Amino acid sequence: MQHSDPTSRVAALNARYRHHAAIDVLEHALSDADAGRLALVSSFGAESVVLLHMVAVARRDTPVIFVDTEMLFAETLVYQHELAERLDLRDLRIVRAPRADLAAQDANGTLHRSAPDACCALRKTKPLQRALDSFDGWITGRKRYQGPSRAALDFFEAEQGTGRIKVNPLAHWTPEDIRTYMDENRLPRHPLVARGYPSIGCRPCTTRVADHEDPRSGRWRGHDKTECGIHFENGRIIRQGETA
Repeated sequence: MQHSDPTSRVAALNARYRHHAAIDVLEHALSDADAGRLALVSSFGAESVVLLHMVAVARRDTPVIFVDTEMLFAETLVYQHELAERLDLRDLRIVRAPRADLAAQDANGTLHRSAPDACCALRKTKPLQRALDSFDGWITGRKRYQGPSRAALDFFEAEQGTGRIKVNPLAHWTPEDIRTYMDENRLPRHPLVARGYPSIGCRPCTTRVADHEDPRSGRWRGHDKTECGIHFENGRIIRQGETA
């Protein structure tokens, strides 16, 4: 792990690569000492294939972390397996909550109904944090268009409270950029997107979205919740979209 101040590392990285394209930012980050040891965190969701493909092109032995909450759609698990094979990802790490924790906190698998935040913490946030302990930072698919809190998102940012950095190669991309990249590289879409799921999470907490609705309105529908808790800023959960 890097021991230097992540804020100064982030400032140096942003100054160095501010005018670079997404793929260049990713390639340089994977070899820059100021970035340290990085992993790509991927949900294998609606837009994930873009960064997965970029990593496969830049350095396919980059660690890719996939959190299996054991409540995902079967389509997501199949898509994850197919993409990993097609892109020849050399270091895919599938992480899950420990069996003992599940038995103690969600033995009957219904925690998501009564306490969705606790369920996300148990099945997603904590397993991911454990998986990231040996890394200096992680690569995300966050973008400026995903909300006001991201309007000034930089390629590199310091993660609050961990000493890690986050790398956002697609920060400046638009939805059209995403579609164009997928088309030009003939990348397979997540099968649920065509069935009305533009944002895909766990099966019990994801519903179809109508054309006039916000793409994330199908997540935790009926609950006062919009985030799983992976991304924080000044101690507050911030809009995350897809991790990657």
